[in-house]
Amino acid sequence: MVRLPFIPKEHKFFDLFEESAQNIVKAAEALKEMMDDWQFIDSRVAEITEMEHRGDTITHQIISLVHQTFVTPFDREDIALLAHTMDDVIDFIHSTADALFIYKIKSPTERAKQLADIIVRGAVEVEKAVHGLRRRKELKRIMEGCVEINRLENMADRVYRAAIAELFDNTEDIAEVIKWREIYEHMESATDRCEDVADVLEGVALKHA
Repeated sequence: MVRLPFIPKEHKFFDLFEESAQNIVKAAEALKEMMDDWQFIDSRVAEITEMEHRGDTITHQIISLVHQTFVTPFDREDIALLAHTMDDVIDFIHSTADALFIYKIKSPTERAKQLADIIVRGAVEVEKAVHGLRRRKELKRIMEGCVEINRLENMADRVYRAAIAELFDNTEDIAEVIKWREIYEHMESATDRCEDVADVLEGVALKHA
């Protein structure tokens, strides 16, 4: 069992959520950097894989802490849902990087770069919103962040639809269509999960504002 430092358990929850959010931002930025500077792909994917493993560890720590804590800072169900949903974001970032490597993609498309940028922006907004959990007076800021995350997810949907349309219009190689369709789906799913995180945060904010 993972042992956490002896600090008030309420603070441990916030520390772990903030650490998870920071890890998501780092992974998102690593994916974008990989696409912007297309070289050393294997080592960059390995770096993102380490971040994904770190995300799993943080999630396990949060769930373990839920079982150890008599009074939690907010509903146990919301804590568990937030932890798993945040972990899903980094899982899809990792799935994107992994697919790019496994399928031996020669270079990223412009649509993929656009989606990577949106993922970074969504991750940054998630991090900002998660920081609002620690102080009740900042819960209203969570709502503002959730609105922006939802806007970014809508933007990602439009880019994703355009990417799929262009893929079928411009690519005759069926194998390439299959590869890129999966990659785009992973990236769009990452933004979807950011929106799911926003939904959980919004629910917490409404309950405790």
